Amino acid sequence: MRRVAIAGVGHTDIMFDSPKTEVEMFAEAAMDAINESNLKPNDIQAINCGNALGDFSEGQGMVQSYIADDIGCFNVPATRFESACASATLGIRDAAMWVASGQYDIVLAGGTEKATAMGTPLATRTFAMGEDSRYDSPSGMTFPGFFAMLAHLYCSRYNIPLEKLKEQMAMVSVQSHHYGVNNPHAQFKKERTVEQVLSSFMIASPLQLFDCCPFSDGAAAVVVASEDVAKKLTDKPVYIVGTGQASAGKMSAQYKYLPRIRAREVSVKQAYDMAGLGPEDIDICELHDCFSIASIIAVESLGFADFGHGGELWEKGETKIGSKIPVNISGGLKSKGHPIGATGASQTYEIVKQLRGELVDQGRQVEGARVGLVDTLGGDGLSCNLILKAD
Repeated sequence: MRRVAIAGVGHTDIMFDSPKTEVEMFAEAAMDAINESNLKPNDIQAINCGNALGDFSEGQGMVQSYIADDIGCFNVPATRFESACASATLGIRDAAMWVASGQYDIVLAGGTEKATAMGTPLATRTFAMGEDSRYDSPSGMTFPGFFAMLAHLYCSRYNIPLEKLKEQMAMVSVQSHHYGVNNPHAQFKKERTVEQVLSSFMIASPLQLFDCCPFSDGAAAVVVASEDVAKKLTDKPVYIVGTGQASAGKMSAQYKYLPRIRAREVSVKQAYDMAGLGPEDIDICELHDCFSIASIIAVESLGFADFGHGGELWEKGETKIGSKIPVNISGGLKSKGHPIGATGASQTYEIVKQLRGELVDQGRQVEGARVGLVDTLGGDGLSCNLILKAD
């Protein structure tokens, strides 16, 4: 198996109500990644595009085919990846495997989403299609309700007072907004305080407005290449040294394991084992903080904190730049935004930029970062992880 690297990256602004279509947004991000890699569109041998909701937001299926045509990659195999929020991460993982196997030398992977065009009711309904439609959805469950339930289960399992957990969750949101201010691509660029989070209106108890990520439009893309090709294209290749993917099934089948997400623990172990690394080796992490409780649960499953103690990382400031494990220095899904089909590629973009040392001017560079972890949760039971390493 060949070593695989990311040679170039591209990213649109994440926003509410983008004037561009999903195809146009992906083309923008893709051309930035292609140009940064010193390539031309006809050098691309395959395209993997994450897209979860285009059928509903634009009435557009087969988005991958029109993307290939739009950027001038004629007659190459183009594949749409749909796995809710993990769609783009799966596309990057598969691109890495294809290149590692020798099937292709250069693959363009990423994602695009235009969720805000649907409005809140339809967007909420389509988001919920990432849950089990036979048993979970008929109960009225949507993702805010699911993660609110996890918060209550978390308190019960680890004997943590609900008010304490709410304060910890507020600290998660405050930190995300703090770093999002300096991310030029972020949807929200405004500081928040713990008091503002705790006084915002209730969405699904105990989750309040500022505990929840927004609906978002945006796209991101990366060029995945074999080591020998990548070294010709860039003097700063970032290697994909570990990947993992696992599924845990419907929520009702996971009741004995919740609030832990079993798929994440399986997936990240696969990535750690493949890379020959452990959580102690990670310098920076972009994790799936769709809701503030999700961050606390994630840092435990990724190995950064003992179970029941994840929130203490934020209390002690150990998730900030210069601390134990910098988390979501991009602003995360909460502040940067959550363009579902593009989110995994957006996370990967951030880690690549950090490992190259290119965010100094934005005031959010993690000094000396050499190894980064991407964590993306899809639906209520699928997880995909990528470990990236600077040369």
